[in-house]
Amino acid sequence: MKNMVEKMDLLSGRKSNEIFEGQVHVYKHMYAYLDSMCLKWCIELEIPTIIYNHEKPITLHELISILQVPPSKISGVERLMRHLSHNGFFDIVTIHDDDGGDENKEKKEAYALTIASELLVKGTEYCLTPMAKCGLNPLMSSSFNLLGKWTLEKNLTLSEISLGTNLWDFLSKNPSILTSFNESMASDSQMVKLALKDHSAVFEGLESIVDVGGGNGTISKIISDMFPKLKCIVFDLPHVVENFSGTTSNNLSFVGGDMFNYICICKLQGKLLFLFQLNSNLWILHDWDEEHCVKILKKCKDAISNNTKGGKAIVIDLVINEKQDEFGLTQMKLRMDIAMTTLNGKERSEEEFKKLFLEAGF
Repeated sequence: MKNMVEKMDLLSGRKSNEIFEGQVHVYKHMYAYLDSMCLKWCIELEIPTIIYNHEKPITLHELISILQVPPSKISGVERLMRHLSHNGFFDIVTIHDDDGGDENKEKKEAYALTIASELLVKGTEYCLTPMAKCGLNPLMSSSFNLLGKWTLEKNLTLSEISLGTNLWDFLSKNPSILTSFNESMASDSQMVKLALKDHSAVFEGLESIVDVGGGNGTISKIISDMFPKLKCIVFDLPHVVENFSGTTSNNLSFVGGDMFNYICICKLQGKLLFLFQLNSNLWILHDWDEEHCVKILKKCKDAISNNTKGGKAIVIDLVINEKQDEFGLTQMKLRMDIAMTTLNGKERSEEEFKKLFLEAGF
């Protein structure tokens, strides 16, 4: 009884506005899934592409006319656009009606693309629509309803609980979902182009690259195009690379193998580079616990040590730094960490990466 009374008195010292602020915080996270669902809604209707093809900001009337929205759902689309505009996907601008003279032009509200919605326009170089579609696939996202059960199950990943098998086996047995997954990774990998433009110096003096866990070779293709003198090998599991063997070129090839057993350096000469991507077909270091990461890195270190001209390893991955939150990235990184935790992987801080590298002998 005493414990119950203490709990009832828990908030007795709080001001009303403090309690309401706490309520808002709880409700904000409780309904946060609607942010994702509105993004999915927007992508399914292809609204960013419609606005892009319209070649100017679009009014609600023009949008619903193109979408052929029934009268009973017009209000829903209007609220969707208000929500997405509030969250930075569209800008609400004022335009003037083209009909009539200058004095009679009517002012209207219209929706314009922002940098976020420009990334959702189909067919563009940096289109992230495939990534968003895969991430918002109900089969994938619904697994997170079982986090409570996952917590109490020893050694099982979330996918093993929700799908009956590990994620990679599930993908290999479901070709359509695997295709969607590969397309999502490829679309996100295009963003690495931007990083390479600003960090091309890391490739100076190198003659060969082994792209460890390189999947469909999206990153290696980008690198081989930018640096045609580099010889690139995409190294991944045999069933992953077998579908891409026909895409080889003079400086790009695919080799199947297991990175825990050995890492191929055949056919390569000169100073070596081992590339670990964040967004390859099979994500690498953040997929694994410390023991497995050290084992992978040691294989690279051994190969470098046995190469007469030496080499280096480059990791493209998230780095968690809660003290620096530029562009609100920490929230996204911590969400990614939750996702990787359910696969027995993790996102790491700079100190955690440093520890891995030193244990591997770098």
